[in-house]
Amino acid sequence: MSRILTALAVTFVSATALVSSAQAQDKIKVGVSWSNFQEERWKTDEAAIKSALEAAGAEYISADAQSSPAKQLTDVESLISQGATALIILAQDSDAIVPAVEKAQNEGIPVVGYDRLIEVPSAYYITFDNKEVGRIQAREVLKAAPEGNYVFIKGSASDPNADFLFSGQIEVLKEAIDSGKVKNVGEAYTDGWLPANAQKNMEQFLTATNNDVDAVVASNDGTAGGAIAALAAQGLAGSVPVSGQDADFAALNRVALGTQTVSVWKDSRELGKKAAEIALELAKGTAMDAVPGAMKFSGGPKGAEMTSTFLTPMAITKDNLNVVIDAGWVSKDVVCQGVAAGSVAACN
Repeated sequence: MSRILTALAVTFVSATALVSSAQAQDKIKVGVSWSNFQEERWKTDEAAIKSALEAAGAEYISADAQSSPAKQLTDVESLISQGATALIILAQDSDAIVPAVEKAQNEGIPVVGYDRLIEVPSAYYITFDNKEVGRIQAREVLKAAPEGNYVFIKGSASDPNADFLFSGQIEVLKEAIDSGKVKNVGEAYTDGWLPANAQKNMEQFLTATNNDVDAVVASNDGTAGGAIAALAAQGLAGSVPVSGQDADFAALNRVALGTQTVSVWKDSRELGKKAAEIALELAKGTAMDAVPGAMKFSGGPKGAEMTSTFLTPMAITKDNLNVVIDAGWVSKDVVCQGVAAGSVAACN
């Protein structure tokens, strides 16, 4: 009898082990390759991705390329070797990352290009409507400075988003430029989107124009911060309208203080959640065009037809700072630090 019980016990343990092994193999593991995790913005995205994956019982692994396209290539290989069954990639360089994307897909691992276009048709693309972000930036700056000398502090030349943003900005400003009301006195890409590089560019434009700059269309909050630092050194911060995007906490405080005109809010909690959900669908074998909300997009530099999801951005100015506070994006104390009592409705 004891032999029978022992045999049954061994059979049960073996069966349990096989089930556990099968479950481990079936578990989705999503690898996320970040271009530069030091930026405040990406921590919010990561929390949303992690939360969505955990809710689905999936595993999260990640790597930080630290602004190096070469490191990002090895990062993706490492994520694959760690057993990633789907990848989310925030590309440091949209062209340099292509071999890693192709390697993943050759191994049957789906790829989601996150926020920045990787123009490989077999990779899914999710972002906010970046041309609309550029339009919003230009509209808000144009309201504050309907004429005068404009400077354009663009994003990284290796990121297609930089050109999407600029095309949206110029679309809005074209009539004013053509009429002569607005004059483009300088435009420059910002290597790596780094604020220090944006500050150097802005300093050069101020020197070239003898400080005769009436508006700055900066493409994100980091570049806006760099431009504002250069303006502040010349006593111009607060008198020259400046745009941005991402609703970085420091930028929202600048909006309240009056040194930045607008930050375009792209709720990255929503972006991260959606990206995780798409990665899960693709890992399960769902066809890209069967992903809920999928649409076709061919507006990239190469004209490749991509399967994409676009989310809607929103302008945040001094008049509606309450929106990000009420949404739990940022605390009132952070937004209103140093703000004079009674000067901003959201800070009352």
